[in-house]
Amino acid sequence: MTELSIVDQGAGRFMVDGDLTFSTINKQTVKSFAFLGATKLITIDLAAVANIDSAGLALMIEWIKYTRHHRTQIVFKNIPEQLLNLAKLSGFDKTSHFATQTAGDQEVEPLPSIETI
Repeated sequence: MTELSIVDQGAGRFMVDGDLTFSTINKQTVKSFAFLGATKLITIDLAAVANIDSAGLALMIEWIKYTRHHRTQIVFKNIPEQLLNLAKLSGFDKTSHFATQTAGDQEVEPLPSIETI
Protein backbone atom coordinates (compact mmCIF):
# COMPACT_ATOMS: atom_id res chain seq x y z
CA MET A 1 0.00 0.00 0.00
CA THR A 2 1.34 3.38 -1.06
CA GLU A 3 -0.09 6.45 0.67
CA LEU A 4 -2.24 8.69 -1.53
CA SER A 5 -1.16 12.25 -2.22
CA ILE A 6 -2.34 14.92 -4.65
CA VAL A 7 0.51 17.04 -5.96
CA ASP A 8 -0.20 20.54 -7.32
CA GLN A 9 1.79 21.07 -10.52
CA GLY A 10 0.41 24.56 -11.11
CA ALA A 11 -2.02 26.01 -13.67
CA GLY A 12 -4.84 23.64 -12.70
CA ARG A 13 -2.74 20.50 -13.17
CA PHE A 14 -2.49 17.90 -10.44
CA MET A 15 -0.81 14.54 -10.14
CA VAL A 16 -2.22 11.73 -8.03
CA ASP A 17 0.61 9.75 -6.45
CA GLY A 18 0.19 6.44 -4.64
CA ASP A 19 -2.77 4.08 -4.45
CA LEU A 20 -6.40 5.01 -5.08
CA THR A 21 -7.84 2.17 -3.03
CA PHE A 22 -10.20 1.53 -0.16
CA SER A 23 -7.25 1.36 2.24
CA THR A 24 -5.77 4.73 1.18
CA ILE A 25 -8.93 6.82 0.73
CA ASN A 26 -10.33 8.15 3.99
CA LYS A 27 -12.84 10.78 5.10
CA GLN A 28 -10.15 13.46 4.92
CA THR A 29 -9.47 12.60 1.26
CA VAL A 30 -13.15 12.73 0.41
CA LYS A 31 -13.60 16.09 2.16
CA SER A 32 -10.53 17.74 0.64
CA PHE A 33 -11.93 18.89 -2.69
CA ALA A 34 -10.57 22.44 -2.45
CA PHE A 35 -7.93 21.72 -5.12
CA LEU A 36 -10.75 21.21 -7.63
CA GLY A 37 -11.56 24.92 -7.53
CA ALA A 38 -8.09 26.06 -8.64
CA THR A 39 -9.14 26.97 -12.21
CA LYS A 40 -11.99 26.40 -14.65
CA LEU A 41 -10.14 23.42 -16.17
CA ILE A 42 -8.62 20.81 -13.88
CA THR A 43 -6.32 18.15 -15.33
CA ILE A 44 -5.49 15.19 -13.13
CA ASP A 45 -2.55 13.02 -14.14
CA LEU A 46 -2.88 9.43 -12.95
CA ALA A 47 0.48 8.17 -14.27
CA ALA A 48 1.89 7.71 -10.74
CA VAL A 49 -1.08 5.68 -9.45
CA ALA A 50 0.19 2.22 -8.58
CA ASN A 51 -3.09 0.50 -7.64
CA ILE A 52 -6.74 1.43 -7.98
CA ASP A 53 -9.97 -0.27 -7.01
CA SER A 54 -13.68 0.58 -7.01
CA ALA A 55 -13.15 3.05 -4.14
CA GLY A 56 -10.73 4.99 -6.37
CA LEU A 57 -13.25 5.06 -9.20
CA ALA A 58 -15.93 6.22 -6.74
CA LEU A 59 -13.68 9.05 -5.55
CA MET A 60 -13.10 10.14 -9.12
CA ILE A 61 -16.86 10.15 -9.73
CA GLU A 62 -17.26 12.39 -6.67
CA TRP A 63 -14.62 14.74 -8.10
CA ILE A 64 -16.61 14.88 -11.34
CA LYS A 65 -19.84 15.63 -9.46
CA TYR A 66 -18.10 18.36 -7.47
CA THR A 67 -16.64 20.04 -10.55
CA ARG A 68 -19.97 19.84 -12.36
CA HIS A 69 -21.69 21.51 -9.42
CA HIS A 70 -19.02 24.25 -9.32
CA ARG A 71 -19.08 24.73 -13.11
CA THR A 72 -15.53 23.65 -13.75
CA GLN A 73 -14.23 20.97 -16.10
CA ILE A 74 -12.14 17.99 -15.06
CA VAL A 75 -10.09 15.71 -17.30
CA PHE A 76 -8.07 12.66 -16.32
CA LYS A 77 -4.96 11.67 -18.27
CA ASN A 78 -2.55 8.73 -18.19
CA ILE A 79 -5.33 6.51 -16.94
CA PRO A 80 -4.06 3.15 -15.64
CA GLU A 81 -5.33 0.04 -17.45
CA GLN A 82 -6.75 -1.20 -14.14
CA LEU A 83 -8.98 1.89 -13.92
CA LEU A 84 -10.04 1.62 -17.56
CA ASN A 85 -11.18 -1.93 -16.89
CA LEU A 86 -13.23 -0.81 -13.87
CA ALA A 87 -14.71 2.06 -15.87
CA LYS A 88 -15.63 -0.27 -18.73
CA LEU A 89 -17.47 -2.60 -16.36
CA SER A 90 -19.66 0.27 -15.22
CA GLY A 91 -19.94 1.96 -18.63
CA PHE A 92 -18.20 5.00 -17.19
CA ASP A 93 -15.46 4.88 -19.81
CA LYS A 94 -17.90 6.48 -22.27
CA THR A 95 -17.71 9.85 -20.53
CA SER A 96 -15.54 12.68 -21.76
CA HIS A 97 -13.73 12.82 -18.42
CA PHE A 98 -11.55 9.89 -19.36
CA ALA A 99 -8.97 10.95 -21.91
CA THR A 100 -5.77 9.93 -23.56
CA GLN A 101 -2.78 12.21 -23.76
CA THR A 102 -1.06 12.77 -27.06
CA ALA A 103 2.67 13.46 -27.25
CA GLY A 104 3.87 16.11 -24.81
CA ASP A 105 1.26 18.37 -23.26
CA GLN A 106 -0.94 18.67 -26.34
CA GLU A 107 -4.70 18.52 -26.52
CA VAL A 108 -6.56 15.83 -24.61
CA GLU A 109 -8.80 13.52 -26.62
CA PRO A 110 -11.74 11.44 -25.34
CA LEU A 111 -11.32 7.68 -25.26
CA PRO A 112 -13.35 5.62 -27.72
CA SER A 113 -16.52 4.09 -26.33
CA ILE A 114 -16.88 0.36 -25.70
CA GLU A 115 -18.71 -0.09 -29.03
CA THR A 116 -15.71 1.14 -31.03
CA ILE A 117 -13.09 -0.97 -29.27
